Amino acid sequence: MGDALRTVEQTTGDRSDDRRRSRSTFLLLAIGAVTLALLLMGAFYLSEQQRRSEEWVRHTLSVENRITQLWSSIQSAETQQRAYLITRKSGYLDNFRTSLQAIATQQSELAEITSDNPIQRRAMAKLKPQLAGRIDALNLGLTKLNAAGFAAAAEHTASGTGTAYMEGAKAALGEMSAEENRLLSERQRSAARQRSGLQIALGVGFVGLIALMAYALRDASARYQALEQSRDHLDNAYGVLRDEVTHREQIEAQLRQLHKMEAIGQLTGGIAHDFNNMLSVIMGSIELAMRRLTSKPDKAADALRTAQEGAKRAASLTARLLAFARQTPLEPSVVDPNKLVINMSELLRRTIGEPVAIETVLTGGVWHTEIDAHQLENAILNLCVNARDAMPDGGKLTIETSNAFLDENYAAAHTEVTAGQYVLVSITDNGSGMPPEVIEKAFDPFFTTKGVGKGTGLGLSQVFGFVKQSGGHIKIYSEIGQGTSVKLYLRRSFARPESQETSAFDAESYQAPFDALILLVEDDDQVRNLTHEILLELGYRVAIAVNGGEALEKLASLDRVDVLLTDIVMPGMSGRELADKAQADHGAIRVLYMTGYTRNAIVHNGVVDAGVNFIQKPFGPDQLGRRLVEVLRKDP
Repeated sequence: MGDALRTVEQTTGDRSDDRRRSRSTFLLLAIGAVTLALLLMGAFYLSEQQRRSEEWVRHTLSVENRITQLWSSIQSAETQQRAYLITRKSGYLDNFRTSLQAIATQQSELAEITSDNPIQRRAMAKLKPQLAGRIDALNLGLTKLNAAGFAAAAEHTASGTGTAYMEGAKAALGEMSAEENRLLSERQRSAARQRSGLQIALGVGFVGLIALMAYALRDASARYQALEQSRDHLDNAYGVLRDEVTHREQIEAQLRQLHKMEAIGQLTGGIAHDFNNMLSVIMGSIELAMRRLTSKPDKAADALRTAQEGAKRAASLTARLLAFARQTPLEPSVVDPNKLVINMSELLRRTIGEPVAIETVLTGGVWHTEIDAHQLENAILNLCVNARDAMPDGGKLTIETSNAFLDENYAAAHTEVTAGQYVLVSITDNGSGMPPEVIEKAFDPFFTTKGVGKGTGLGLSQVFGFVKQSGGHIKIYSEIGQGTSVKLYLRRSFARPESQETSAFDAESYQAPFDALILLVEDDDQVRNLTHEILLELGYRVAIAVNGGEALEKLASLDRVDVLLTDIVMPGMSGRELADKAQADHGAIRVLYMTGYTRNAIVHNGVVDAGVNFIQKPFGPDQLGRRLVEVLRKDP
């Protein structure tokens, strides 16, 4: 384990160094990302400036083109006017007028595209009067031609008035062209600078990105190697830990086995102690009765009664052990908790005695629960007896019923509990109470705080096993000097209780109600012989079989069988298989099963199958007689 811890610590240190490198790498990558973003923004800016410079270059070329077109139109107008003066052809006059219109349009366009430049606006201010004067001179020449003839027009042209205007227009256009050439040169230089800046920025950005990529690749390679080393360390640590865990599990398994053997030893020791006491009573009483049969026959009956009490105590101990192991066969029915507590009132008063005041708090509208009513009565009685023993000088015992809901939080804190609706039956006393260490062991078998010979230590174990087997939950709340409250949470049932008709027969009516024939099937010789004697004592006619095959032969040879009384666990054919085959071959037949163990064909999940008649071993004449009368009263 130490080597594994050192490996884990080394891996943890490597991870710390890796985290520091990761922070440095992240910082550099962040700086690189910001730099790249700035370079991209600069590139976009320079690109935009380059675009605008190119637009200004196109603007300059457009102005130059308009200046050239305007000068060409002025020259064309002058040429067309002179040609008309010489030839008098109307075509030249039309061309002259077209040129005048072109001059007006081109002059307006030139003024518009140069309006943003103060120098050009001043040049346009000079150009306009010169063009107007030159056009007026040309028109005056045409007027003189029409009024006085060619000589007058030629004299006007030769006077030089139009030439001065022409030179003025040419000078103004020259100024504009020079200004545009200056702007063109400046803008070309600016565009060249911007192109150079853009190229440098992109170059620097590309080099920076290459450097960052190289660093990132080198760092990624280093991190990958570190991860491989960490993986190797962790693999080694996992191997060491796995070996350690395997070794620890082996040790824990040995400890669990030791604890199990210790618990089994305690359990068997407690059982052996109690059974030895009971067997001593039974064997001693029987031997004593045998001695007295001839000499003191009246005293023999007393000895037999003592043996019978010992046997009943042994049967009760077995029943408690089965309840603790959750192997008691349950016959659940829908029960009204309030009615059950009310019906127990007289029994509780006789059992508890006068020093203890019993109070019942029965909530109206309490839900029903599906449970074995007889076992629930035994559980309540056991808890009330324990409460009485905790109040040797008297006190108050409260039995309370109510509805309860165990939520998800409670179920999460008690893993064996399923959240949902429950019927709560609580038994509370104001006795001495229990400390926490006693509460933890309260449900352990043969654990008791009572004196020697005053308790078996199976009462709470029996209640615990029964409640758990019924799908419920049990909880103890106690404080020293304040008392104890045991709460039984029983699963809610939405069915209605069936009407319970009380039996009218008493002990004497356990005898056979008519000349009934019982087919007894039991593989154990002593149990079979004893049961045979009991049936004869009860007044039944009896046919006997030792196994399933012999029972089927007897069924085939008999005219009528009223009840098939069969053990369940038998070699070869089980009692359930025998009953199924008998009913299939001979029609409906009443069946009463008997067994001392619940893991068999008629009990599933601790509950006796519906419609099955069952009697638990061991039993006496009264119990068997009552059960047979109940079975015979049912339809086959």
